[in-house]
Amino acid sequence: MADTTSSLPVDLFDQTTIISLLFTLAIVAAAYATSRQVLASSTSSTLRFFFIWHLADALCHFILEGSFLYHCFFSHVPAEDALAAGFHPTPFNFLGHGAERVYGAQAGGSNPFAQMWMVYARADRRWAGVDLGVVSLELLTVFFDGTLALYICYCITKKDPKTSIWMIILATCELYGGFMTFCPEWLTGNINLDTSNFMYLWVYLVFFNTLWVFIPLYVIWWAVGDISGALNERKIKKNL
Repeated sequence: MADTTSSLPVDLFDQTTIISLLFTLAIVAAAYATSRQVLASSTSSTLRFFFIWHLADALCHFILEGSFLYHCFFSHVPAEDALAAGFHPTPFNFLGHGAERVYGAQAGGSNPFAQMWMVYARADRRWAGVDLGVVSLELLTVFFDGTLALYICYCITKKDPKTSIWMIILATCELYGGFMTFCPEWLTGNINLDTSNFMYLWVYLVFFNTLWVFIPLYVIWWAVGDISGALNERKIKKNL
């Protein structure tokens, strides 16, 4: 890791960074506003929190991480020009194109989402281009996790008793995805991570990623308790 005592970069709080952080807050606000519209007033605070979390989770997966996948598959520039400009190389034969193209947010030009991912790539350079491990995980995250998160929101609105089961499945997926995202870095000495300042280390890498650790762990704890309570109640009724 880089020395955390080094001087701060001049673009630490540029316009793209501020807009990106505000957009993230807007997703949470939209999830909260939706909860006010679709959940009954009698809904417990815990289930309301789970609804907001899972809706915000789905929106992050579909909009933010979906845009990352879009640029990985559809944004590209000639490799000769890109590599000369310092772009990260794309794995050989990605999408069957040999080595003549460079893909990823780095090739997205002025697209707002490409610029947003280039901001995050200051802390984790893998997100600038195409890292096959990250892309493979994001395909599952966007299409499976995002869809399941939306379904969980629907289950909460319908007071479906199977909601806890689906929440455990999704939370386990989120934890596994986070581990597989960062374990390769831990094993190679964090060569792609920049922890040279507070924003990169504690906001981008720690805060935004550990949200998908601590909240899923809490979801699992609550859901296991909910299922256990239902099973204990059934056991009591059988013994009557």
